[in-house]
Amino acid sequence: MSISRRLLTTAMALALTAPAFAAGSAQAETVRIALVAKALGIGFFEAANKGAQEAAAELGDVEIIYTGPTDTTAEGQIEVINSLIAQRVDAIAVSANDTDALVPTLKRAMDRGITVISWDSGVAPEGRQVQLNPSSAPLIGNTIIKLAADHLPDGGQVAVLSATTTSTNQNIWIEEMTKVMGDYPGIEVVGTVYGDDLADKSYREAQGLMQTYPDLKAIIAPTSVGIVAAAQAVTDAGKVGEVNVTGLGLPSEMAGHVKSGASQSFAIWNPIDLGYSAAMIAYQLATEGAVAEPGSTIPIGRMGEVTLDENGEAAMADPFTYDASNIDEFSSVF
Repeated sequence: MSISRRLLTTAMALALTAPAFAAGSAQAETVRIALVAKALGIGFFEAANKGAQEAAAELGDVEIIYTGPTDTTAEGQIEVINSLIAQRVDAIAVSANDTDALVPTLKRAMDRGITVISWDSGVAPEGRQVQLNPSSAPLIGNTIIKLAADHLPDGGQVAVLSATTTSTNQNIWIEEMTKVMGDYPGIEVVGTVYGDDLADKSYREAQGLMQTYPDLKAIIAPTSVGIVAAAQAVTDAGKVGEVNVTGLGLPSEMAGHVKSGASQSFAIWNPIDLGYSAAMIAYQLATEGAVAEPGSTIPIGRMGEVTLDENGEAAMADPFTYDASNIDEFSSVF
């Protein structure tokens, strides 16, 4: 082969391979953030994904991988996270089904250079860099008991329908609620049951509460799955007006129950904002736009900024109360 022909062949080969190299380079610049839900198919987390996708569109160089197990177990999340480690994502943002069980897997992710944050339901500090709380735990704890007490001027029995026994956020909120019970004389918490964030089990647990405590006046469910199930159980039992269901839920899922009177009011932060903020924090840390250390301030786009405390935690916003006066406005949003 002549020298000129060899040069032509080489030039053609470079021309053919150049686009591939360019595409690979562009792909490498994309920050891949995995948003890991407690379980797929839950409205709260679907709404959070919308917010994360909004953040990705705003940032421009981000891909959101929305994923999670099919049930609310630590084992399911560990399997999902192992897959994400194998994919070499840039960041993992997880709402944990268990405070401690995910730690070894998430430590392995961080050892491989993957940014790890928890949001909504937290991971123990050694298993993440930042925990984004949707609100402050004391305020949430006070809110959920106040929502019940506001409609019980003469006091009465109330019960709690939680998610899982190991759910980090649920346990903290209930603990904070217990601390302020002295502010609500006449209100007696008679029991706490767990529906595992499964609609059918939560429904049965709510039924059991009404059967066990015939004088029950309110069910507090600080879980978007449990509050809907409890409201339906109250309706089916013919106890609308006798047992008020409150706690934390989604306006779109609770609108009918507010209108029926099964729920006088409930609260929630905006999960769209929460997913948006989690994605923003993950991006800032993954791209070294911020550092995860006490006192550090991290910008979160349209939500402003958050400041980390000594435990690497930050609170996004206060919870908001929904009732008959505003449920129509918000139920069409999330």
